[in-house]
Amino acid sequence: MCQGRGNAIRAMIIVVALLCLLIHSAPVHAATYTVGDKLGWTFGVVNWPKEKTFKAGDKLVFKYWRLFHNVVELDSDGYNNCKAPEGAKVHKTGNDTITLKKGSNSFICTVFGHCLLGMKITVNAN
Repeated sequence: MCQGRGNAIRAMIIVVALLCLLIHSAPVHAATYTVGDKLGWTFGVVNWPKEKTFKAGDKLVFKYWRLFHNVVELDSDGYNNCKAPEGAKVHKTGNDTITLKKGSNSFICTVFGHCLLGMKITVNAN
């Protein structure tokens, strides 16, 4: 009989400990960043990610005039050469939200000359 009571007490202690952990653990939420801050996705935004820390699951919001720009997701070769490979994902709503994957995330505007004028960013997400 004593053994049954001891198991019940242990089980109760475990339940209370788990509840305490749930109550005191802070929820982890993805952050949302507007690329280029108040200026939005525009020329010269290439340095915008510097001094920011990004995590996989964070969201980037690209705000721009959709008649004049776009956002293309690509690899580092495309980024370095300002050239989107065939089949690259193109966003063109003017208010695009993209969730970061772990590692390097690169984006350019493929409108003629825009990438060369600094309308490109690479974000590294941990």
